[in-house]
Amino acid sequence: MRSLTLDRLARFLWGALLVTLPVTSFRYMPLMGAGTYVRPLALYPLGLLMLVLLGMLWKKQIPRPWPGIFSLLLVFVLIVGFSIAWGSLFAPVVLRGVSYWDRALRASITVVIGSSFFVAAAWMNQDEDALLFSVKWLLVGMVLHLLWGSIQAVGLNLGLRPYLNPIQQSFSVRGLVKNKRISGFAYEPSWLAGQLATIYLPWLFASLLARYRILRFRWLTYVLLLGGLAALLLTYSRSGLFITVGALGLTLLLAGGESLTSFWSWYRAGFRRNAEVNQWNALQNVGSRIVLGLGAIGALAAAAYLLADKGYIATFWNSAKGDLWSYAVDVYLGPRLAYAVAALNAYQQHPWTGVGLGASGFYIYHHMPDWILYGVPEIARQLSPNSGLYPNPKNMYIRLLAEAGLPGLIAYLTFLLSLFGYALSALRKATSQARFLGMVGIFSLAAVALQGISQDSFALPDIWINLGILAGLAGRWLESGNSTVESAGSLDEETL
Repeated sequence: MRSLTLDRLARFLWGALLVTLPVTSFRYMPLMGAGTYVRPLALYPLGLLMLVLLGMLWKKQIPRPWPGIFSLLLVFVLIVGFSIAWGSLFAPVVLRGVSYWDRALRASITVVIGSSFFVAAAWMNQDEDALLFSVKWLLVGMVLHLLWGSIQAVGLNLGLRPYLNPIQQSFSVRGLVKNKRISGFAYEPSWLAGQLATIYLPWLFASLLARYRILRFRWLTYVLLLGGLAALLLTYSRSGLFITVGALGLTLLLAGGESLTSFWSWYRAGFRRNAEVNQWNALQNVGSRIVLGLGAIGALAAAAYLLADKGYIATFWNSAKGDLWSYAVDVYLGPRLAYAVAALNAYQQHPWTGVGLGASGFYIYHHMPDWILYGVPEIARQLSPNSGLYPNPKNMYIRLLAEAGLPGLIAYLTFLLSLFGYALSALRKATSQARFLGMVGIFSLAAVALQGISQDSFALPDIWINLGILAGLAGRWLESGNSTVESAGSLDEETL
């Protein structure tokens, strides 16, 4: 039996972290208040993993302990730390039993959690063998996610909610939503959609675009991709669909030209006459392309019908409101827009320092726009004296402006843009694996950037996992200047 080394223990914990990523709101988290919904189950293996990695760091077993991107992350952390210290001088009044330092502590913990996910991903992915390991266990977690989501989709349509809900509540702080939208292991459907867009779909789409096999049987990649897209549709998440379409579009624009050209050439070649091909094979070529085209059109039509039939989505084109604010309320965007507008008022008061990380909620109620104060149930519940809810901007960029000022937002965007440079550099490498990882990076960065429009928590692993993997391996290629790196195996040889 092989002895248990720090390296093997780290790989085991890293695999456990990747498999448990789908559970976003684990019920059994001590020292977390009832209002804390971001409770990743992956925090348990992450905590143990960081202890092991620190031991490896002490023994100098981590080849690149401080990649350049860590310096930018440190700058961001220092800026938000300064904002907390400075914001305490404003001494905001306690809001519904919540003090400034309560919020500052919670916000600080979320930054530590998010940074730890990123650092762990970068340290655990510094060679090709580690990348193979990460992709394998990420996809195992996705398979489990899709299986439970499939059971929900069937059960909810068969009236089995009373049996499914207790199962969901056995591990999550929230049961299934009241309609037939699926959430998998996540807190709610939009969180499942966000995970698919930022963590899982980038690997599958990049595999096809780069023509790079990540599973022994290529058809498994297609099955997982179709399963992920089906789950995305069944969440009926408008933000998830927007993020996925936007991220895929940018990836195709920047990195998919060659793949699209090759596919189109192959598709047209099936309809050309060729004297060297017998009639039966020619009919097969034409027939297969017709079936493929009709299948794609049918799938798009079915998806469009499914979404259009959902009133929550159809309101975008069915609303008859004539002005912007009324339209926003009618399409269920009013509360989010109101939170963002109110938080921007806090930024305008302190544009260079912010009001302190986590403290924007103390200023939101005082600056709510007049147009949102009537006829919106969510705002009415928030403003009720009996409410115990603490408001937040629900937008990462506006939150940073309000809480860490312009320097905080610039530091965060610089961090993301530097990783974008890593992805572009990987695309220019000679190896197919580097181009594959570059495509993953572009898709993931675009998805994370778009997700920031509707989410503002640093504790969600969605933001950090793929970006950490990119920083670990692509950063190594970039900083070493090598176009190729020898590895013990290839992704083609990996299986689930």
